Amino acid sequence: MELPAVNLKAILLVHWLLTTWGCIVFSGPYTWANFTILALGVWAVAQRDSIDAISMFLGGLVATIFLDIVHISIFYPRNGLTDTERFGAGMAILSLLLKPFSCCLIYHMYRERGGELPLHTGFLGPSQEHSAYQTIDSSEARTEPFASPDGRGHTSQGY
Repeated sequence: MELPAVNLKAILLVHWLLTTWGCIVFSGPYTWANFTILALGVWAVAQRDSIDAISMFLGGLVATIFLDIVHISIFYPRNGLTDTERFGAGMAILSLLLKPFSCCLIYHMYRERGGELPLHTGFLGPSQEHSAYQTIDSSEARTEPFASPDGRGHTSQGY
């Protein structure tokens, strides 16, 4: 299934607007959870090649789906809603309804950045990013640290 090409910035903008309007009615944990995850989204935009940034944004967005369901169901005002409160609650619910679709789009971006299926590596498994640094216990060919300019290595003496 080919997903439409959507910019990560557009997803962030839509969820930022809906979250801001949802904060008219819901505050506290709703605000902290959603804006924290949107900050991870900004990180994913800034680090275009980072698999960790996009995977953390995706995982956080999935977590806020469940958090929003709980928060909206507990703190939804039952009676005497003004038009402003009705609008804010509607925007929070709309944000919740759009999040699974956003997760599908972001997962597609995660795969484009080189991320693998969670079943193969484990969702919290090692990062797929590679560094130019080499570990100390690497079995690759090592160069002699005290090599002379003519190519002959200096033999180390035992203590």
